[in-house]
Amino acid sequence: MAAVLLRPYRASVRLLPLLCGGTRSKGASLNPGVPGRLTQRRYKKDVLPSPEGPVPSVSVTEIRQYLRAKGIPFHDGFSCLHTPSLFTSEQEAQHQPPPATSTPYTLFIDKTTGSFLCTATLAEGTWQDFQANVELQHRGVPFPSSGELEEDMRRAREDARCIWDRALPLWELLDEDETHMTKAMFGISAVTDATLKRFGVRYLRTAKSLVFPWFSPRDASLKGVKLVGVESQEDTIAYVEQTLPRPGSYRNLFGLPLISRRDTEVVLTGRELDAVALYQATGVPSLSLPRGPTCLPPALLPYLEQFKRITLWLGEDLRSWEAAKLFARKLNLKRCSVVRPGDQQPRPLEALNQGLNLTKILRAALPAGHKSIISFRQLREEVFGELVNVEQVAGVKWARFPDLNRLLKGHRRGELTIFTGPTGSGKTTFISEYALDLCMQGVCTLWGSFEISNIRLAKIMLTQFAARRLEEQLEQYDEWADRFEDLPLYFMTFHGQQNIKTVIDTMQHAVYMYDITHVVVDNLQFMMGHEQLSVDRLAAQDYIVGAFRKFATENTCHITLVIHPRKEDDEKELQTASIFGSAKASQEADNVLILQDRKLAAGPGKRYLQVSKNRFDGDIGVFPLDFSKASLTFSGKSKVKVKKMKEEKAPLSKKAPAGGTGASKKP
Repeated sequence: MAAVLLRPYRASVRLLPLLCGGTRSKGASLNPGVPGRLTQRRYKKDVLPSPEGPVPSVSVTEIRQYLRAKGIPFHDGFSCLHTPSLFTSEQEAQHQPPPATSTPYTLFIDKTTGSFLCTATLAEGTWQDFQANVELQHRGVPFPSSGELEEDMRRAREDARCIWDRALPLWELLDEDETHMTKAMFGISAVTDATLKRFGVRYLRTAKSLVFPWFSPRDASLKGVKLVGVESQEDTIAYVEQTLPRPGSYRNLFGLPLISRRDTEVVLTGRELDAVALYQATGVPSLSLPRGPTCLPPALLPYLEQFKRITLWLGEDLRSWEAAKLFARKLNLKRCSVVRPGDQQPRPLEALNQGLNLTKILRAALPAGHKSIISFRQLREEVFGELVNVEQVAGVKWARFPDLNRLLKGHRRGELTIFTGPTGSGKTTFISEYALDLCMQGVCTLWGSFEISNIRLAKIMLTQFAARRLEEQLEQYDEWADRFEDLPLYFMTFHGQQNIKTVIDTMQHAVYMYDITHVVVDNLQFMMGHEQLSVDRLAAQDYIVGAFRKFATENTCHITLVIHPRKEDDEKELQTASIFGSAKASQEADNVLILQDRKLAAGPGKRYLQVSKNRFDGDIGVFPLDFSKASLTFSGKSKVKVKKMKEEKAPLSKKAPAGGTGASKKP
């Protein structure tokens, strides 16, 4: 059986001109005022709170106290507080909160962030927006989006309607052979026409893609669509997705209109076809997350409040397993169960095709959390899963740095990586490509650049993403910028010295809101706050490193921390002991990477990357890097030298040979 790979966010730029008669492209629209001239569409992406004006945090206790003080009835849900809506005409006429007996509780306030959503009117906003509307007692809420963004959303809905009208149900295709071939291509031969009709699945001939609708839960109007195509790659099948509107605004719980208010149990899946297959096999209400195991937007939590039991069955790999456990924290661990990936528990569509008992698999789902570990029995299934899936346990592989995969084996959650290199060696340029590589594979990434501006950093990463100098090909900028914007990439707006508590709070916010799994901090020296100048700088650095270590462990999030080295002789290679500060940084780190830059007597310097610590399996070594100035990218060009790291030893003496702990042999 062929393996199946899912490639989300890989928007196919060629689709829309084919689908809508070529009148509108994905990144530009015709300007009626200037014939033939293209006007760029601008999409605003959320940024994290600015240090000059951070969004005030609020606790659930403060929210409860405010609601009681204003006489607004509420009750506790799993993830949200439920209150009557402030945005209905009845309440506007009364000029006061309605009693609990007369109005359903359709407004949901997130317990973690204070943001709210009214499922009756789809009004949403921050906790400050909610307070303003309560105080002023007027209808509506100021939306965070601009008129320009609303216009973009309107155009996206027009494009979605154009696609939806052109798509046909599979059972209405004229050629029966075409229907069978299409079903076989997507692996849905076992899915009945009745099930596809129930979920409203259609097929678009021109794009050879299935079309999944996004209907408004309020009035069943079409808000968007997702197109899923298939690309064959040797023995694998890759699903290529495109959404309208763009991924950041696509918040569809596929299957939500089919849910009854009386339903108390639901299964969350990672793909639309999995939800379809699961419902057909079990009859259990099933929903699909808009971006699979990549993220669970908090804006979707209110729609899941009615369920007393939620089972997460996101996929067949360990990445989906980790995501399911992370999402269960948002949804409340007490009501969540998780289906552990395995040969006998593949994703629902595969299970249906293999003739497995999906009801039995659901019943065997493991509780998402428990108060304490009392025996190995509670861990044995997870241990077995790691033994069976050795490659997946090693983490996400780099596509651009195969030699790094041979050493580190992959990028794993919950680890701390220390990265250092001489001044001017290209640390920021390398680490941006290192992170971009992972981000392009769906690793949600948060960048904290304290030394250079976000504009300059984004320019570097966009150049690396396009692998070309866009300043010489400006006509291609919109196309590459649109594709780059769809990456799960966010930036902190801090610059210069900053307090560690503010940074950690912002990271915590990002993990909850955007399901961040990789944080890059560049660099430690620049983010140390002003108030720390009066204390021991080494002690302050130890505290910061400890805070990052704790954050990575508690949030199952990988942190890459850039630290400048000590001032040393340029002719000497850097070692682990060369990292600025005390030994705590290298001790706390799971991985230590050093960008070496040997200054030769003649010609350019020779750069190579050294892995001097690898806690996962001990492999350390070096491999050369070849820098391309045109694309600002690095790439390995020869085989890596690998050796097994021995037990930690004391610092090497001056006569100690190269290649011990903290150093490696020269290439």
